[in-house]
Amino acid sequence: MKYADLTKEQLLAKIESLEMLSHQLLLEKEQETRLEYAWTGNLGHWYWNVKTDEVTFNPLKTAALGYGSHEIPEHVTYRFFTDLLHPEDLETAMEAMRGHLYGKTDVYEVEYRIRAKDGTYKWYYDRGRITLRDENGKPAFLAGIVFGITQKKKAQLELEQSNRMLSEISALEGLTGVGNHRTLMQRLEAETAEAMRTGSPLSVAIFDVDDFKKVNDSKGHVVGDQVLVGVASAIRASVRDTDHVGRYGGEEFLVIFPNTTLSAAWKVAERIRQTVAGRAFADGIGVTVSGGVVRYNGETVTELVQLADAHLYRAKGDGKNRIMVSV
Repeated sequence: MKYADLTKEQLLAKIESLEMLSHQLLLEKEQETRLEYAWTGNLGHWYWNVKTDEVTFNPLKTAALGYGSHEIPEHVTYRFFTDLLHPEDLETAMEAMRGHLYGKTDVYEVEYRIRAKDGTYKWYYDRGRITLRDENGKPAFLAGIVFGITQKKKAQLELEQSNRMLSEISALEGLTGVGNHRTLMQRLEAETAEAMRTGSPLSVAIFDVDDFKKVNDSKGHVVGDQVLVGVASAIRASVRDTDHVGRYGGEEFLVIFPNTTLSAAWKVAERIRQTVAGRAFADGIGVTVSGGVVRYNGETVTELVQLADAHLYRAKGDGKNRIMVSV
């Protein structure tokens, strides 16, 4: 049909007819989605006339956001919805649409949050595609469907948080709460690689509780465990958040000092030694620690730990309760 040949009255009648059809289609779709005829969370289809920038959509989406039909503009533009997007999701959504309009992706697909009338944000999954192009091949009309996924997203985020907590727990040594051997070695691998890449200083210290066997033999393993917990706590309290503390094995603890010179690491190690020596632990027991401190100079992780260990045993051999540092 050539609309240019129609009279004004015929055009008005045609417009009215199309509006009635559009209204009926939206009504049927609303009934369909309320019965969850399609996918769970389906809030209906949307249609975007790119040339007129007019969006036609199922009112379920705006109803879910708390808006009544009287609060929606008669001419709804694409910006009506983008203005409600969460600031952190705006660029992601816009990039998804641009990518599809410019032919970079086969479909427009994105998850985002939209601000509801009460100020809260609801999650949506939106998917659509170009269904009509103009005579120059440019996008003229898009059709899509939107799903409310707030509950699903909430469950997903809770699961991710639980997984992070489990990951953190699995990275800790069960008794002392500091990093376990595996995590410690992985961190040391990462830090040596970073030091090699940037040329920044990296130092390592290893500590051993002096005469710990005597504690176990005289007081029992329960008290011995409490001593280890106390020593780990003293070490952790003496270092920065950017340093990494772990139980290397038995009564040995390793501390990784990123971006730290040898002299600075030695000062911290000495402070740890003094703190432990001046503290009463379980059952009033006093213990001391010996330590070895080295700086990374391109060795393998194994070689670096062995070098620190060698200085530790020098400290043991020289009378214990002291820190030996490489020169």
